[in-house]
Amino acid sequence: MPKTQLTKTRIDRTQPGNRDVIYWDRALPGFGLRVKSTGVKSFVVQYRNRQTGRSKRKTLGQYGPTMSLNDAREIARGMLADVVRGGDPVADAQFLRQSPSVADLAEQYLTEHAVPKKRPASVRNDRSMLDRYVIPHLGHLRVFEVTYKDVQRLHNRMSQTPYQANRTLALLSKTFELSIRWGMRKDNPARGVEKFAEEKRQRWLSDDELNRLMKALSDHPNQIAANAIRLQLLTGARIGEVLSSTWEDFALDRGVWIKPSHHTKQKRSEHLPLSRASIELLTRMHAESFSYSRFLFPGRSPDQPYRDLKAFWRSVTKTAELADYRIHDNRHTHASHLVSSGLSLPIVGRLLGHTNPSTTQRYAHLADDPLREAAEIMARKMSKE
Repeated sequence: MPKTQLTKTRIDRTQPGNRDVIYWDRALPGFGLRVKSTGVKSFVVQYRNRQTGRSKRKTLGQYGPTMSLNDAREIARGMLADVVRGGDPVADAQFLRQSPSVADLAEQYLTEHAVPKKRPASVRNDRSMLDRYVIPHLGHLRVFEVTYKDVQRLHNRMSQTPYQANRTLALLSKTFELSIRWGMRKDNPARGVEKFAEEKRQRWLSDDELNRLMKALSDHPNQIAANAIRLQLLTGARIGEVLSSTWEDFALDRGVWIKPSHHTKQKRSEHLPLSRASIELLTRMHAESFSYSRFLFPGRSPDQPYRDLKAFWRSVTKTAELADYRIHDNRHTHASHLVSSGLSLPIVGRLLGHTNPSTTQRYAHLADDPLREAAEIMARKMSKE
């Protein structure tokens, strides 16, 4: 390959031949001008990788209005200096082209982490958050491009739904933590983003509201769904655990519900003692038409559990005139009535499957009710005198 002193005049005068030719610059070794037989002139850099010894060539761009000789020489000088420091511009460019997007990372998170290791309901929640919030705003970015500011901007955009924003942030943090292990980047851009303050819901039913709910359940034509709510209220279980339960999970002769680990939030099996009313409900259900399926609450197909109670729950709460009361609040109702009846917080926490005692602490003020009632006994006796 010929060597020459590359100048603008020389480049302009150079004519194409019957084959491609590279003219190497004497002033900057490794920098050259490639002239194709078609007449296209482009700047190139050639270097040898210091670790492997392999020779590599990279095209900088086409000579013309968008890239002058001086521009190309400055770019080449920076690349060649990077090679001296151990860099590899060609490998870096290949990495950029092949680097997965956030949308790719989301799919890999679901297939390689969520599906094998999380409960189906959790996988559905993760997929929903990724599809609704993450991919529309970050999915087009390469994984290595995402910055702390990008994550913070997405989180701030969800300020009207702080609980959902914090769950999405936690999911992003876990996803980027895995991206580090998978060699996609070296840091976690979600780490350090401050969560929104969350107010724990304090909604549970009074005795009168509970009576109205039970009446609405009795009057509703869908008794499969009604029994699911009854069992949830009697046991304080999560609705997902109720709907996915099978007859094999219950030892009615011993009065125990053995929750399998893949159905519980803590991913461990739980043994929940059943009340007499729970056993009576389950015995009646098993004796009736529901026993044709292994699931306590079969859906349209006997081999699939009941999936969604949203429409049923809207109908029942409307009939019972219960405002701002979610199906998950049935757990709070169960716990609050136990605590206000004198049961200790640790016992209630164990019944609900709480691993952290602070989770049960929201009911602490209700534990004063039986004590206050006991204190009133002496006051009533004294007032008679």
